[in-house]
Amino acid sequence: MNMSLTDSDAAAAETFAFAIDSEAAGRRLDAVLAARPEAQAAALSRTRLKALIEGGAVAVDGAPAQDAGQKVKAGQKVEVTVPPAEDPVPQGEAIPLSIVHEDAHLIVIDKPAGLVVHPAPGHSSGTLVNALIAHCGDSLSGIGGVRRPGIVHRLDKDTSGLIVAAKTDAAHKRLAKLFADHSEDALTREYLAFVWGVPERTAGTIDLPLGRHKVDREKMTVVRAGDGREAVTHWELLETYDGSDGKPVASLLRCRLETGRTHQIRAHLAHIGHPLLGDAVYGRGFKTKATRLGPKAQAALEKLGRQALHAGTLGFIHPVSAQKFLFERPLPADLAKLQKTLAAAA
Repeated sequence: MNMSLTDSDAAAAETFAFAIDSEAAGRRLDAVLAARPEAQAAALSRTRLKALIEGGAVAVDGAPAQDAGQKVKAGQKVEVTVPPAEDPVPQGEAIPLSIVHEDAHLIVIDKPAGLVVHPAPGHSSGTLVNALIAHCGDSLSGIGGVRRPGIVHRLDKDTSGLIVAAKTDAAHKRLAKLFADHSEDALTREYLAFVWGVPERTAGTIDLPLGRHKVDREKMTVVRAGDGREAVTHWELLETYDGSDGKPVASLLRCRLETGRTHQIRAHLAHIGHPLLGDAVYGRGFKTKATRLGPKAQAALEKLGRQALHAGTLGFIHPVSAQKFLFERPLPADLAKLQKTLAAAA
């Protein structure tokens, strides 16, 4: 068992050191370590400590300890290096997939709202990755990391629509480069977004960098140039909807991504004063606007329980055949119902 650390691992590892006092002298090394407050705070079990010792992660007077049962002496200096926890390997799960296209190199899925793309804290199973592992088996690329095999881009849990995953390392590398290059000729990503209010223009571009919110770490926000990452969203007004008072209250936009940042559409639209309907993170100040909707639209929005965003169009150059693919998927049932009730209110 070898726990030697690379430079990057060492930077993330935790260490603690102490000297053996007279009270601990003569006791087993693993027992002494287990009694240390540092080990207890890190929830290091006796079994885990034994593995660290056998892996060379515990030094006594500068030399790696080899035996968990060795007796320690007063005055000896002990240093423990705890490597960062490794990501658990996700397991395949029989989760139904709506497959739009599949070949030997990639797979395109119409992801339903509510499905997390890859395992993360709080979502260790039941993800798209778990479903893909079960469906694709050993062919699934691992180049995206242990927790994200095959994943090239992602959609938020509550955003529905099209997503592509790689099935081979070669396809993954080429698709990842395609998404990173932001080439509009080779990559198309369009979303349908139901937003509060009606923009003054029929089309526009939001070219504003995004970064993590300083207070609310769940959110992304527009930041100064140099403080975040470039983010460009092009939008077009498709439909407008009146409320029960006969005045405009909401609209449907088509958004085309030039870049693909976390929460990009949600943060950009909120910044210009048109957050997504149902967005609990970016549309908190717009909840009272729901009272202006007709009764059926209010009911549809309440039942929706998510941001009204759908990745309806995905186009890209195939990483192997170089064929141009363009996939489109209509609104799912919940958003189609919302659209119908909003239009009826007029």
